[in-house]
Amino acid sequence: MSCLFCRIAAGEIPARIAYQDDQVVAFHDIEPRAPTHVLVVPREHVPSVDSIEARHGATLAAMVAAAQRVAREVGAERTGYRLVLNHGPDAGQSVDHLHLHLLAGRQLSWPPG
Repeated sequence: MSCLFCRIAAGEIPARIAYQDDQVVAFHDIEPRAPTHVLVVPREHVPSVDSIEARHGATLAAMVAAAQRVAREVGAERTGYRLVLNHGPDAGQSVDHLHLHLLAGRQLSWPPG
């Protein structure tokens, strides 16, 4: 298994885990772009948001639920947080495994890019 995020989800590579269950793993980004920057990944290898199929509906719901849980744990539900899915290098996707960014802890600018 060569996918970095699959290896983190499997516990083969250490990470600062914020939450995990049987469908997803949420861990702190090693290059945070905000005071709270957590990545939520499915345990199933899905290359990107462009690879999502109807059968992934429960996985996407689990990813959002995990992000909501982490946001509540850090108190971000009071002031706000951003959830981001990127596809491809122009959007900033650097690991070919679907991941949801949870960004919080400061005022985020708009537009983002």
